Amino acid sequence: MKLNTEVSDVKTLDHGAPERSTRSQMKRTRAANQRLPKWAYLLFIILAAFVSYRILQHRAAEIKTAQAPARPVTVAKAITKDVPIYLDEIGTCAAYETVQLQAQVSGKIISRQFQDGSDVKKGDPLFTIDPRPYQAVLDQAKAQAALDQVTLKRQEDLRARKVISQQDYDTAVANAQKSQAAAEAAQINLDYCYIKSPINGRVGLRNVDVGNLVGPSTPPLVTIQGLDPIYTDFTVAENDLPLVRKYLGGPNVKVKTYLADGSITPRMGDLYFIDNAVQPGSGTVKVRGVTANADRALWPSEFVLVRFILDMLKNATLVPSQAVQVSQSGPFVFVVKPDNTVELRAVKPGQRQDGDLVVLENGVKPGETVVVTGQLALSPGAKVAPQPYAAQTPQQSAGSKGAM
Repeated sequence: MKLNTEVSDVKTLDHGAPERSTRSQMKRTRAANQRLPKWAYLLFIILAAFVSYRILQHRAAEIKTAQAPARPVTVAKAITKDVPIYLDEIGTCAAYETVQLQAQVSGKIISRQFQDGSDVKKGDPLFTIDPRPYQAVLDQAKAQAALDQVTLKRQEDLRARKVISQQDYDTAVANAQKSQAAAEAAQINLDYCYIKSPINGRVGLRNVDVGNLVGPSTPPLVTIQGLDPIYTDFTVAENDLPLVRKYLGGPNVKVKTYLADGSITPRMGDLYFIDNAVQPGSGTVKVRGVTANADRALWPSEFVLVRFILDMLKNATLVPSQAVQVSQSGPFVFVVKPDNTVELRAVKPGQRQDGDLVVLENGVKPGETVVVTGQLALSPGAKVAPQPYAAQTPQQSAGSKGAM
């Protein structure tokens, strides 16, 4: 029993020794922490911030070195130019003059002096109606007129000697006048036998041949249309009337006519007529221009494109139309800065002009460089490798449209 008690005491002493040493270590640690000065905490914070800054700077350098190379783009400079304010419409041509030749006297056609579809001038002979009956009537009328003139002379002599009455003298004067009028009428009918062109123009397909009997009641012999100048007929929408009225009567109002395939040089003409009412069914107003057509390139009833020029816009800023892009915020362009980085600019585009250009009302100054192609890979601040943009000529544009 004594032995067991001693062993038990030894175990108790062995378990109590580690517990006392752990408590003493914790007390020493608390004492050491209480003795740590505040400037050490501040130093630790500064060192941590410096290390974080260096890490971020290193990562930024890595990102910068890993950036993509400069994007290849084509660029063009914004230019200034006087451009028109216009409306584009579709129209048709109409003959400046149209004459349907009608026989004025009855008779048989004995000759034709033209070829169908040929150009004729005013006074050129076209048909000849048998003139012999009318020549005979003219000769008879002239003979009667000569006889009445002799009778009148004799009556004047007798009247001077007071041999005849005033009534006989008046009758002689009336007969002379009547016969003279009959001779003139016969001459007119004879002249009607020789049908001539009343205008400069082009004849159509004849309706009668030599040997046909014609007269005032028969259909027209042939139709002649004047082609130089020529009319251009088109319409203007009711919504555009305020703009048209604003410039109507101005010195710059013109009508430009051309074909869709670009086969002829556009013709500049003058405004000839604008209707005084809106058509109820279509809500449009009829307009007519007159254009020179010496080469007969424009034909009546031919469909044409019409540019109704209202005024000229002075010193407008223009860029290639491809430079203008559209986003959710509206139209914009990329402007190339001197360091070959791009800047996004919101713009207000105006009308497109010839040569694939578009007017910019604001956002870009003349002389600034804009990106024309390659915008999809760009963002503000991106580096670019600019190349000059090769503008497409109007002939190339027309050719590409024709190929489509």
